[in-house]
Amino acid sequence: MASEESTTMTPAPTRPQAPARTHAADGTAEKKPPTRAWATRLVIVGIILAALNLRPAITSLGSLMEEVRVGLGMSGTLAGLLTSVPPLCFAIFGVMAPRLARRFGPSAVVCAGMAAIATGLAIRPFLGGTVGFLAASALALMGIAVSNVLMPVIVKRWFPEKVGSMTGLYSMALALGTSTAAAVTVPMTDALGGNWRTGLAVWAVLAVVAVVPWVPLVRDRGAGSPASAVAASAGHVPAAVRREDADLRITRSRTAWALACFFGLQATAAYITMGWMPQIFRDAGVPAGEAGVLLAVTMAMGVPLAFVIPRVATRLPHQGPVVMVLGACGLAGYAGLYLAPAGGAWVWALLLGVSNCSFPLALTMVGMRAKSGAGVAKLSAFAQSTGYLISIPGPILVGVLYQHSGGWELPIVLMAALMVPQIVVGVLAGRNRTVEDEVAAAA
Repeated sequence: MASEESTTMTPAPTRPQAPARTHAADGTAEKKPPTRAWATRLVIVGIILAALNLRPAITSLGSLMEEVRVGLGMSGTLAGLLTSVPPLCFAIFGVMAPRLARRFGPSAVVCAGMAAIATGLAIRPFLGGTVGFLAASALALMGIAVSNVLMPVIVKRWFPEKVGSMTGLYSMALALGTSTAAAVTVPMTDALGGNWRTGLAVWAVLAVVAVVPWVPLVRDRGAGSPASAVAASAGHVPAAVRREDADLRITRSRTAWALACFFGLQATAAYITMGWMPQIFRDAGVPAGEAGVLLAVTMAMGVPLAFVIPRVATRLPHQGPVVMVLGACGLAGYAGLYLAPAGGAWVWALLLGVSNCSFPLALTMVGMRAKSGAGVAKLSAFAQSTGYLISIPGPILVGVLYQHSGGWELPIVLMAALMVPQIVVGVLAGRNRTVEDEVAAAA
């Protein structure tokens, strides 16, 4: 993948024909060809629609978990396994994203990812049995996985000087899709006849819409496309920089490992929340519809904060203070769930919603901890794939503890305990350094 990214040219007022310039990794000025305005606008629309589709497959299932468990005859442990399928798929398929992007282009891979999401969501409720449900879910989650990894790459490629703003926009749309699916799945299922299969399948429609803007981006190979612009400008990139990108051994970076652990622990908290929080409230006496709305409130907190936090993070030399604030909110929310789950349900939902904004913070740090597009691609794939592997045991263990203890006290204690190392590794990942420099120093 090319090491320098293209962006839209803005002519200087006194020199209309002067091309926009950026600086390569060695500090030399580098010309950047213009991109077509329509393509830039289409990328923005595509990013928003793609982000809207990256969580409904998960949160819609969380809202109907009890109905799905009964309908498919699953035990609590098996349901916990089901909530761990997303991070498992993200880890397995996410690592493939950089290689696929190099061969087919990031836009083509995201387009295929949206199609996989649509297909998986449409067929999974109707295949019959747990095995078919899991297989179709894996197809949808494969599409989510590659899109997860490539979104920071696309942002870095098209908007290299607006990483914070565009990551915030993408994260805000992701949070909106997450919260909307949590809020409306139960009432929409009731409106469609009360069949949980229909209530889950209807989300495929949104994924079909998300395919549309990526199709012309896949076919666009003209001079204005970012792919051709990067290729055309490759000769301007110093050989030393290209060699640094090609030889970047990401596992030698301590920051990369810290970011991967932070990503994994925040994902653990997020998937436990999405998969089990409605059930925690329902077992405490909260009606099913209200429990779904509470999950939606938790996810909706990410809509404004996912836009604000990346912008704040990019202005700070160290993102550790943001990590600590989000972690403190998580600990307070878990304490509330333990002591009075129904009495202060709305407060705990709000606090956990703030804590869950560790995800856009992690994405922002991915873009900040690498110098080039190739570095971001490798760091994003490593941090997300490794992180999601780390997150797999958490939801399963919550299901096991819930089934064998008969209550939520032990699972909630586990959730709170995991928040402490999340804060520690988040502070380490937030230090002002890049993986390229760390790898060079280690070598």
